[in-house]
Amino acid sequence: MNELVHSNKETDKPTRRKAAEAGGAKAAPTRTNDPARTMAGILEVATKEFADKGLSGARIDAIAEATQTSKRMIYYYYGSKEGLYLAVLEESYRRMRQIEGDLHLDDLEPEAALRRLVEFTFDRHADNEDFIRLVMNENIQQGTFLAQSTSIQQLNVPAIEAIRRLYQRGVEQGVFREGLDPVDIHASISALTFFNVSNRHTFGLIFKDKARSAQSADRRASITDMVVRFVRK
Repeated sequence: MNELVHSNKETDKPTRRKAAEAGGAKAAPTRTNDPARTMAGILEVATKEFADKGLSGARIDAIAEATQTSKRMIYYYYGSKEGLYLAVLEESYRRMRQIEGDLHLDDLEPEAALRRLVEFTFDRHADNEDFIRLVMNENIQQGTFLAQSTSIQQLNVPAIEAIRRLYQRGVEQGVFREGLDPVDIHASISALTFFNVSNRHTFGLIFKDKARSAQSADRRASITDMVVRFVRK
């Protein structure tokens, strides 16, 4: 059958309407040519899929269905399932580190800056279980994919540098004790705040009512005090 090269919009409307309504079928959603928006949508859905099921259990079919796109398009943008997983890791770390940069720690006195950093990290981890689960899954992979990413490693440089500056200011002012490593301080903050999310389910089952206190303001203050006392002179 030959297709019309030119068509009249008004006379075509009934035909298009009948085709859409035939058999109760719905008209297909219109796609917009917006690669950035499409990729952002894929990353959002993929983050949840990988966080919930890990790399081995996640399914590209499920991501394609949820984003109303196709496996072919996902592979076009990310190359493979592993490529998408790496992109999810990079975006998750980027968001975390980007917000850390907005804390303006240099504008605060050393101890106040340290307290703000610990409180922020506690809140950020508590509100982003998907990020915690992604990190846990990547540890199951023994850091294989994170090691392939230069961007994630570069993102962590400003975070450690911020701690180094506030710690050095504290030492110079006689507030913090000497001889501590900024990476060690970072590790202590991460360990204390990460546990609250990574182990919240097992902790809750074992200790029942105590599970709620792990996410409480008291727990937040307790962790902050532990870190400050560890660093304080």
